[in-house]
Amino acid sequence: MIKEILKKTEEKMQKCVSNLKHEFAAIRTGRATPALLDTVKVNYYGTLTPLKQVASITVPQANLLLVRVWDKTVVKEIEKAILKEDLGLMPQVEGETIRIPIPPLSEERREELVKIVRRIAEEGRVSIRAHRRHTREQIEEMKKKGEIPEDDAFRAEKDLQKLTDTYIEEVDKILQMKEKEIREE
Repeated sequence: MIKEILKKTEEKMQKCVSNLKHEFAAIRTGRATPALLDTVKVNYYGTLTPLKQVASITVPQANLLLVRVWDKTVVKEIEKAILKEDLGLMPQVEGETIRIPIPPLSEERREELVKIVRRIAEEGRVSIRAHRRHTREQIEEMKKKGEIPEDDAFRAEKDLQKLTDTYIEEVDKILQMKEKEIREE
């Protein structure tokens, strides 16, 4: 029973880390990556469709994204969607291809981005701790009801803390990597 609870908690903590990675991928660092356009949704025949479902996105150079549109009738819609997403990118349409140069970041913008990623990482840590608190409450409740012995409850809380420490450490590592990526030119 305790193992199941800890396993579910670990899965929730893994989701927190995975969400953090996803959010970090959308933050522009001056380097081109297709993940920058993950949030872009295109009006494709009346339906909001993710950009990667209507075009291929490649990185021919470190500071350039190339969007090859499969249906040339939606080129204008894709251009509008990229501008509307407010990523600070200026798409250049060339037939069925859209070139998106990635401008270098100013030092001020880099520091802003570092603050943003730190805030996102802290939200991830808070979420992980919330899962720990919820699980700890479950363990306490089971102990009160006499469903598990005190020794097992103590061991479970110790294991829970190890899990929490592991995932918080992982969040910190991901944050360090993203900060380094942002500060690089």
